[in-house]
Amino acid sequence: MKTTITICLSICLLWANSIYAQQTITGKVIDGDNNDPLPGVNVMIEGTQEGVSTKTDGTFELKTSQSNPTLVFSFIGFETIRKQVSGSSDLGTITMTPSLVYLTDQVVVSGTRRAEKITETPATIQVIDSRQINELPSFNAGELLSRVKGVEFIRSGVIGTGINIRGFNSNFNAKNLQVNDGRFATLIATGLPLGPLSTFIKEDIDRVEVILGPNAALYGPNAHNGLVNTIMKDPRTSEGTTVALGAGNQNMFTGRLRHAQKINDKLSFRISGEYTRGTEFEFADSVYVTRVDNEGNPYKSAEEELELDNDFEFLKGNASLVYEVTDNAEIVATWGGSNSTYLAPTNVGRNQIKDWRINHYTLKFISDNWFAQAYYTTSKTDSTYAIDERTKQYYRGIDSGLSDAQARGDFSYQSGALFVDDSRRINAEIQHNNSIGDLDIVVGSQFQRDMANSHGTYLLDENENDFITINQIGFYTQLDYKLGNGFKLTGAARGDYHEVYEFNFVPKGGIVKSFENGAARLTYSKGIAAPTILNMYGNLFSGLILGNSDGFTLADGTKVEKQRVEQIQTIEIGYKGKPAKKFYVDANAYYNMSKDFLSPVTVVGVTTERGDQPIEEVQAGYAVFGGLVATYINFGEVDTYGFDLGLNYALSNSLSLNFNYSFFDYYVDEENMENDFNNDGVVNKLDVLVNSPNHRAGFGLNYSGSKFFGTIFTRWVQEYDYFSSFQIAAKTQDLTYRGVPIVENARSADTWNYGPLGGFVNVDVSLGYRINDKFTVSGQVTNLFDSEFREFTASPFIGRLFNFEFKMKLPPIGQ
Repeated sequence: MKTTITICLSICLLWANSIYAQQTITGKVIDGDNNDPLPGVNVMIEGTQEGVSTKTDGTFELKTSQSNPTLVFSFIGFETIRKQVSGSSDLGTITMTPSLVYLTDQVVVSGTRRAEKITETPATIQVIDSRQINELPSFNAGELLSRVKGVEFIRSGVIGTGINIRGFNSNFNAKNLQVNDGRFATLIATGLPLGPLSTFIKEDIDRVEVILGPNAALYGPNAHNGLVNTIMKDPRTSEGTTVALGAGNQNMFTGRLRHAQKINDKLSFRISGEYTRGTEFEFADSVYVTRVDNEGNPYKSAEEELELDNDFEFLKGNASLVYEVTDNAEIVATWGGSNSTYLAPTNVGRNQIKDWRINHYTLKFISDNWFAQAYYTTSKTDSTYAIDERTKQYYRGIDSGLSDAQARGDFSYQSGALFVDDSRRINAEIQHNNSIGDLDIVVGSQFQRDMANSHGTYLLDENENDFITINQIGFYTQLDYKLGNGFKLTGAARGDYHEVYEFNFVPKGGIVKSFENGAARLTYSKGIAAPTILNMYGNLFSGLILGNSDGFTLADGTKVEKQRVEQIQTIEIGYKGKPAKKFYVDANAYYNMSKDFLSPVTVVGVTTERGDQPIEEVQAGYAVFGGLVATYINFGEVDTYGFDLGLNYALSNSLSLNFNYSFFDYYVDEENMENDFNNDGVVNKLDVLVNSPNHRAGFGLNYSGSKFFGTIFTRWVQEYDYFSSFQIAAKTQDLTYRGVPIVENARSADTWNYGPLGGFVNVDVSLGYRINDKFTVSGQVTNLFDSEFREFTASPFIGRLFNFEFKMKLPPIGQ
């Protein structure tokens, strides 16, 4: 009994002594440029896993039993600070200095859906930070993607910017997922990234994280080739009013306004808005119309696009309200909306996007260990149309004897040119993260209900009340285990069930070895690209193009299988780190194994049934087409491989040089006839349509001082051939594409082949001046030497663009 009491007393004394010996270290971290508090700064005890993050007001409180430890303060875009604790435990104010030097302590969230050092994440992640965004003299933050290592940047006009990652680009590319502040930002029916339809403004963006390669284990279908995650500013740490006015050539004007304010210790908000307009580059995308001469003989006539409107206009608005339930939990309500008019390239000419409205409503709960959100998205347009088909229908009317006014009216839309969209989407997600010793755990679930409605204009719905509704649900988990000696193991898995293509399992695994100033990694990951609602339930041009959710029966009894998901498996090695104090290296190499490609639209033959439904009940133009159908199928296996290299050297804290280079190539088994997509008996590049250059590179000089800032960036893209459905951009060669010989600078079926894409060197220059802490002026010239080059089909040659911007930043109301 005495022994038991003695043991208990000893334990209590030890426990009491540990409590007594525990030290509480406090302080506040601020931005050295503007003295604003810095939230989310990592405050770690050097050589341990002990640490905290600063709160929204920049303060922190760290309890430790260690005596006089060394603290490490790290935050993306700022120099890392080490501070020895001695004497007082209150460190007062710690000032962090912004830096152009790439940091090994940068924190990202996209790789594992929780904060971690960029070198320790098991993925290739590139970051566009707040300094780069703030110093860009343009309304379009997407232009910065041209400077990101490993990204195939495409400019399709004055406002059209897009990306592809690791090959297989097309004019309808839904394989790169766009996420805006945790919300899937894609069109409901087509799956395409919102791009110009997005609702946020540049001043709302805190940073952009780009993942190269598949990340479906955490983000689900269509995080196939890569992911772009745009993360918004917190109103509590970005208080004040910002007004930006810009103007340039092509009749460009932009006006943007943002205000963020803390009302009290619990409540804060932000509101923002944008109006932008301008004129697209002049470009004649000829429409080749079948007409009849006086003797009754058909011929192809090149006609101008009917009622082409080169003007673009965007109206955007956002509002967000944050309520702090406790110190470690908050509720966030957000609305965003946009109304957009512009020209968009497609597989069959250009679409005239007219008054396309996007709205989303989001409610989130965020705490240290829990994340939950639900959001509702709507997409609506009443008057968007395919210019190519409307032009052809107009001339059909003229040739049949209609007057000009009659042919331009409702008649010009009757062959399927009009696109109405009245679609909705409901998303919900719940996620929990926790740690047990050296094991970090993330588990979560996502639900999505798509309700697509085209009022019968391009889908197999019949009217405004006939929604095509599809549910899908996914469950995911990720485990990170610290083995010691700088090693970390990662394992992730996801299971998705979709009402049409049913169950799919996606695994991921990796190992990371951290060094003093960097880390190396080896990862395996799988991704899937799911057929979109358009792929499954499309109904274009009176049923000539039909979706393939149920398969088809051909006239000879042959079955065309329904579409499945496209699959990719990737093995990747990479290194991020600083081999020298001012020199940063970011390199990765990968090998992809892809199969069951989602094909572009292709003619499968004369059909008798779609699923178990007679084709004459499905195809509105059966009397004309007789059951002839073009649709989407799966085919083939292709391996792709490549590497990306990024180098950054800091000449000083204000001046840096950066270089990036990417190589990409592919292998296809030419003896495997399953790879013969076009069924011509030969397997070649016209079957796999890689649509990517082998080589591309970029070089930049960046300066960011207390007053002046600027960038010179040069981008080189190797010449390459590009094929996307009826669109072609290729040099002359002894091959036939869709029944037409490939000849440069000549008509190819219903489009014109201007020759290969790429093959250019482009130079962009920007310069800015901070007049004081309130006013900034800046300007930019894109394509400085006015080189004539083309980056996409169904889009203009890119000319010189210049613009100027004035920005005013005012303190919060009442300060």
